[in-house]
Amino acid sequence: MDEIEQKVIALIAENQQIEADKITIDSTFEELGVDSFDGVNLLFAIESEFELSVSDEQAKQLRSVREMVEGVRTMLVEKSADSAADVPA
Repeated sequence: MDEIEQKVIALIAENQQIEADKITIDSTFEELGVDSFDGVNLLFAIESEFELSVSDEQAKQLRSVREMVEGVRTMLVEKSADSAADVPA
């Protein structure tokens, strides 16, 4: 388990008030009892933790821990590429 996966699982555990060891990469938000209100709170936590901005379109595609982890990973890569492009040569 990498750092991103650990942080996402910890945020879900805190948000849902469940033990982190009950959450796996293959857990769905439905299985974890994440409803739409919980999902919004979870997105705010993810955005804050990783300093990201998740669009509504991206948020609609996140239905599992794996999708959340992969989404964060992708957004971090894009953010890193954008930051590198802003640095003068």
